[in-house]
Amino acid sequence: MSQKSPRITPTGPLRLDRRRLLASSLAGGAALALASSRVWPTVAQSMDPFTFITTMTATTDLGQRVGQASSEVSPVDADGAVWDTYIQLPIKEGQDFHFTCEFDSAWIILTAYDKELSLDEQISLVGIDETIEPYYEERADGVYVIGGDIWEHYSGDYEENFLARARGNAMRKVFEGAGLTTEVADSRETIEAALHAGKPVFFKSTVDFLPWRAATWVTPDGDTYPVVLGNDHALIVMGHTADEVIIRDPLGPTSTNGQRPYQYRVSWDRFLEVFAAQGNDGVAVGPGLVEETGTPEV
Repeated sequence: MSQKSPRITPTGPLRLDRRRLLASSLAGGAALALASSRVWPTVAQSMDPFTFITTMTATTDLGQRVGQASSEVSPVDADGAVWDTYIQLPIKEGQDFHFTCEFDSAWIILTAYDKELSLDEQISLVGIDETIEPYYEERADGVYVIGGDIWEHYSGDYEENFLARARGNAMRKVFEGAGLTTEVADSRETIEAALHAGKPVFFKSTVDFLPWRAATWVTPDGDTYPVVLGNDHALIVMGHTADEVIIRDPLGPTSTNGQRPYQYRVSWDRFLEVFAAQGNDGVAVGPGLVEETGTPEV
């Protein structure tokens, strides 16, 4: 098996109609995955969900507007800290379905830029790889998730299958389809640079930044990606200091954390550990390019 470098590569928007997923096409592993997904499956459910995150008051009008440089506003004093960057983002109170976190987080960023795309419109841009409904196998050398091409598309039943997901490269089709710009944000340095430019960062995480069970995603073509098995999540970085980052989370309260906030802070150290578990999968989203026009001919 080969492993693609987890970086964003230029691709044009791809529109695929959403069709019925092939949930019944596989027995065994797929059936196990679907049956297990009726609760939020987190490896560390017995752990205090606030072990790594600290609740903040969710704000929508403090700091930079999206696309606005941090140098144009004063540092934001909030929650007992002075934040080097702090981007204004709307709040989405809950996800559309259990496993649509990629699209729910994308909605937050799109809305901040005054773009409107429904779940169906986002899915149409990303496309669903229906080659195989994801399932997992435990092998002697680790856990493997057998699924579609998450580099290019979303893979899995977002209502039932806890393995369903997409990587940032697939989700950039949503942002670019809405006329926004995207760039790789795969390190602390690139994330900080994006935030200073007013660009929120979409990234793959774990729920509540809790521990994970490492797995390898295998596509139909044999490409592989590092993933987490049971608590995959998509979130947004919206601010930082030298010690912490601010997170916007669309998930909100669930049966495993009835007090989950829509905005919280987490240490850079923990953030980077979880970020690495998902292959440093981050996408900074900026405003659209300004078209230059010449002097009109008379």
